[in-house]
Amino acid sequence: MKKNLSLDDYVAGFSKHDRTILAQAITLVESSNKVHVETGKQLIEKLLPLTGKSKRIGISGTPGVGKSTFIEAFGKLLTSQNKSVAVLTVDPTSKISGGSILGDKTRMNELAVDPLAFIRPSPSGLTLGGVASRTRESILLCEAFGFDYILIETVGVGQSETTVSQMVDIFLMLLQPGSGDDLQGIKRGILELVDMVIVTKDDGDNHQIIQKACHDYQKALHILRHEGWIPSVLSCSALKNKGLKEIQEKIEEYFQSQINLISLKRKEQNINWFWQLVDEGIREKYLSKLNTQTINETESLIKDQNLSVPEAAAKIIKMI
Repeated sequence: MKKNLSLDDYVAGFSKHDRTILAQAITLVESSNKVHVETGKQLIEKLLPLTGKSKRIGISGTPGVGKSTFIEAFGKLLTSQNKSVAVLTVDPTSKISGGSILGDKTRMNELAVDPLAFIRPSPSGLTLGGVASRTRESILLCEAFGFDYILIETVGVGQSETTVSQMVDIFLMLLQPGSGDDLQGIKRGILELVDMVIVTKDDGDNHQIIQKACHDYQKALHILRHEGWIPSVLSCSALKNKGLKEIQEKIEEYFQSQINLISLKRKEQNINWFWQLVDEGIREKYLSKLNTQTINETESLIKDQNLSVPEAAAKIIKMI
């Protein structure tokens, strides 16, 4: 990222639809550098009037369910209709090395070279819930850039990926029967959040199993209706482009019929974003009062069992 890129440079780049500037802007808001953080906040504030027009779609699912394959096929369907698509993918960050593979562009090699598509992988860092710490800001940047659709793919490390539902208009859960994605294995909390279930890999000998699974999922979701919207259950084969048009039609039906629900979601999401920023600000302000030596000494006392965790926490809180 160029160090001399000014706020006006970013704004000008957005008005010219410069993809390089968009990528640099996302890098800016993801940065922990204090100067970058401040510039990123100013940029978001400047671009906010341009946001709110994209269709935000969250996509989650367990490992191996075929999220990347589905997103590439679905994204190509949208671009074939002359619709622009931004794909924000989140890769898990290693707690050992701190690194991420960020291989989604490789897994979506055809969509990656589509002139109407933009793919941006980001590391999850220490953020829980299947998204990166600045996914919300990245969504706003892509909206300000003018994309018709924004697809957010979660980490895919388990069934706790619910934070994405607080950032999108419609939340899709991809499932694959026979791999642990049966009704007993799906947490009720996730079913209460999803707006659509998509059963993947509906090809070959799987068809009968998948149709039975669709029936079972639909019965379960009928009980957990959302403000009048009963989440649909559809199947597809992304490899054979089977069922994708039906999924798009159902998504468009949702956007047309659930205008009030989507408006309510976005208002609640702004409140969630507000408290996230407040929490981050408080944490940063007060933890900055502690020096590294104090933190290291306290951690050593805990490791040596010379200080209990509750006592250590109380000690730190009292100091700040």
